[in-house]
Amino acid sequence: MGHVIVSLSHASEDVERASLSFTIANAALSSGQEVSVMLTIDGVWLATEGYADSLQTPPYPPLGEMIKRFVEDGGNLWVCGVCVKPRGITEEHLIPGAKIVGAATLIEGMVTGGATISF
Repeated sequence: MGHVIVSLSHASEDVERASLSFTIANAALSSGQEVSVMLTIDGVWLATEGYADSLQTPPYPPLGEMIKRFVEDGGNLWVCGVCVKPRGITEEHLIPGAKIVGAATLIEGMVTGGATISF
């Protein structure tokens, strides 16, 4: 099994980009890969309770459903620890399965062979 790391820095300002990221992440999970989505910059909002529920860009399914499926199917939802601070986001604001992590978590995933793609 490989490790796919999807880096996403967008949220409501570019729902199509966010939706494509989770389409790829869910496809990788379906093919039996370990998958981590690293949310950075404004992308961290996607991990907060209720934020993605009303976001959708056709032809993609609702973004909140895509994120929920990703987590339920075993994906790692990493939230940039530095990025949440200026936005006032804490662990209490996060959806189940999301985890605030530092840069070391991302680097470890990369240096141990994780293939990365950024949006």
